[in-house]
Amino acid sequence: MNIPSKYDPVAIEDKWYAYWLEHKYFHSVPDNREPFTIVIPPPNVTGVLHMGHMLNNTLQDVLIRKARLQGRNACWVPGMDHASIATEAKVVAKLREEGIRKADLTREEFLEHAWEWTHNYGGVILEQLKKLGCSCDWDRTKFTMDEDMSASVIRVFVDLYKKGLIYKGYRMVNWDPEAKTTLSDEEVIYEEKQGQLFYLKYAVEGSSETLTIATTRPETILGDTAICIHPEDERFDHLRGKKAVVPVCNRVIPIIEDEYVDIEFGTGCLKVTPAHDENDWKLGEKHGLETIDIFNEDATLNDYGLHYKGKDRFEVRKEIVKELKEIGALEKVETYNNKVGTSERTKAIIEPRLLDQWFLSMEELVKPALKAVVDTGEVRFFPKKFENIYKVWMENIRDWNISRQLWWGQQIPAYYFGEGYREVVVAESPEEALKEARLKSGNPALKPEDLKQDEDVLDTWFSSWLWPISVFGGILDPDNEEVKYYYPTNDLVTAPDIIFFWVARMIVAGYEFRDARPFENVYFTGLVRDKERRKMSKQLGNSPDALKLIENYGADGVRVGLLLSAPAGNDLLFDESLCQQGKNFANKIWNAFRLVKGWEVKELPQPEAAAVGIQWYGNKLSSTLEEVNDHFSKYRISDALMAIYKLIWDDFCSWFLEIVKPAYQQPIDEKTYASVIGFFEENLKLLHPFMPFLTEEVWQCMSERSPEEALVIASWPESMAVDKEILEEFSFTTEVISGIRTIRKEKNIPQKEALELQQIRVQEVSAKWDSVIEKLGNIKKITSVESAPDGALSFRVKSNEFFIPVTGAVDLEAEVQKIQEELTYTRGFLKSVEKKLSNERFVNNAPEAVVALERKKASDAREKIETLEKSLASLSAS
Repeated sequence: MNIPSKYDPVAIEDKWYAYWLEHKYFHSVPDNREPFTIVIPPPNVTGVLHMGHMLNNTLQDVLIRKARLQGRNACWVPGMDHASIATEAKVVAKLREEGIRKADLTREEFLEHAWEWTHNYGGVILEQLKKLGCSCDWDRTKFTMDEDMSASVIRVFVDLYKKGLIYKGYRMVNWDPEAKTTLSDEEVIYEEKQGQLFYLKYAVEGSSETLTIATTRPETILGDTAICIHPEDERFDHLRGKKAVVPVCNRVIPIIEDEYVDIEFGTGCLKVTPAHDENDWKLGEKHGLETIDIFNEDATLNDYGLHYKGKDRFEVRKEIVKELKEIGALEKVETYNNKVGTSERTKAIIEPRLLDQWFLSMEELVKPALKAVVDTGEVRFFPKKFENIYKVWMENIRDWNISRQLWWGQQIPAYYFGEGYREVVVAESPEEALKEARLKSGNPALKPEDLKQDEDVLDTWFSSWLWPISVFGGILDPDNEEVKYYYPTNDLVTAPDIIFFWVARMIVAGYEFRDARPFENVYFTGLVRDKERRKMSKQLGNSPDALKLIENYGADGVRVGLLLSAPAGNDLLFDESLCQQGKNFANKIWNAFRLVKGWEVKELPQPEAAAVGIQWYGNKLSSTLEEVNDHFSKYRISDALMAIYKLIWDDFCSWFLEIVKPAYQQPIDEKTYASVIGFFEENLKLLHPFMPFLTEEVWQCMSERSPEEALVIASWPESMAVDKEILEEFSFTTEVISGIRTIRKEKNIPQKEALELQQIRVQEVSAKWDSVIEKLGNIKKITSVESAPDGALSFRVKSNEFFIPVTGAVDLEAEVQKIQEELTYTRGFLKSVEKKLSNERFVNNAPEAVVALERKKASDAREKIETLEKSLASLSAS
């Protein structure tokens, strides 16, 4: 077989992905095997592959491929989220470019444009995931706006409404003026920002006196309907029952009293603007104040804005401050830091706004979900630290605002009728709604056109919280074969920033609609950051092109680069050099494969070194397999990869292949070769979840394989008993070989020059390892001696001393000087350690492990001094 000299990922990745798809290795149907199910965190239909997606989906692919190798019925369900806010914004922007305003379209016309956009531009990310090697069951791809998925959402809404858990209420909500929709509390990100505190003077009606209030938002004075003081604040006793005049608009407003006012903040006087602050609204309700909303839906000022009408809120802030100064109503301005709420989607600064909205009551719903994570451990978080974050949020949860002022999404199934459309019914279809409306009104003559459906759509998360259930049809058909087989799913891999948006809500939905957890384990990835610890983003320009990385380093190289530094729950400091490390690893394996396939195989006796090496590597492989399985059980995926990386690079390539490699242009014996191939194949199985393309290529090139023998569906290695004594003896052997190599390097003794090795052994190690030392150290003879021979170079391995006699090849005078310098340094080091150990305060107060380490340093230094002194004596004698 003609094997290319270089590994070319570009040439083989498309080939093997097409092969896997052709043979439907990723497709799953219920059978008698144990299922292993993962549902993808559905990326936005607007999305393109970025580093966070790369990390998240690589981790999922590792888990699903390992489960497939373990004989589980692996099912990874892919899909996309319709992303109401993001997608509608994209469509509106596209229409604007075409000279079309959303306001000029009917809902149906706009949705036609939205679906056209989705079909043309949506789903790009799923094709990109294939480039990464993701082994999703693409036949199961779901979209949250699929007909059955939408029907599931509507059914759940109706069910919760009839249970009394969904209600409509006039509340202060979070308003995104850019997306022109409400947001749930979880979709608001609070950021510390430096602003200003403005001290404004209000005239007291009927007097020359003024009172001063402090505000960060001077533009909202146009909506003020009261001034509030604390009932026990003696400074303002003379103002009780009086009225004040709002500057600029000259509205006369009452001065009220309430304990809500913080006497210590600002001036002790609080302006009350019920339409633009939640606490002010509560005060307004309590004191029967007028509510004046000064903003349009895009946060420009309305008619109440007087001469500022139509201007943006921040533009008005600058201008009104100028006007207040001109009229003498601005007392002073101070720098002030406060938390500002921004939209998680559009980054726009949120406006509190009073609206009639649909809410889901959460207090009772969350109880089983809270218990499952915090009390029973039915759902486990990795890392565990996120359990407490989850607990605090769930215990303080607020009702979920589930309505959005958009057209793209599932339209709320509430139908209004009667005079002023004040009556409402909630039903799964217009036909069902009409029946219920006739029954409720007692009017059988009601016609479809007498009903008007709610204009709002449901929050996108209200569809994705059902994802693990709805992708298997478990809402519409709760007893179907698929949901009973695949649900609950096994693992969820996600970023911690959506623990409340999605993870918690899915757990709530699982217990509410199936009385079971939606998944067993949640693996939280970290955020991908650059070397300077900055979060990767388009704005900063520090996020590399994901597809370009794959093109440059191969998908396997990128996967390794990401995972080598991706501990669960901790941020990943991404450096492109990590991908180069992954590419180098692929080349190392490819070169090892070329080496092995280049050997001529003959029927020959097996060399002793090869037999010993095979015995060692079999145990090393089993030991590493135990370690890898343990890492996987604890979701230490990065550690699992590192263990495999070291096994293949260090143990297999650097030690094992050197031990068994035949002499130059000589054949290898059949028995050894069979073991080499067997171990190589086991290595490929371990590595396949991490580097699927390279491993499949090498596997298929190793020998002729039928489709049933593809690596993607091979068997995960089985654990064998580990002889730890063999591993310890081999470790000793490698130290001896390293000692010989060090002397060769330091004394410029060529590798081809065979040397004699003499030893004073204290630690007994089987003589069978001598064959390995002889081969890798190019040692012609190993003998035991009673004392250090004259004129020999020496080194120590644990308690054993080794000597290499030399004749004229070494400058004895220079060697003596070098040893003396090392001896002087080591004695000084020992003295400093002994001084530290003689300090009772240190010994009594330092951690036990620290003291033990210092004692070991002292012991090692004494041993080294003894060896150096013997070497010095030996060289001096010669």
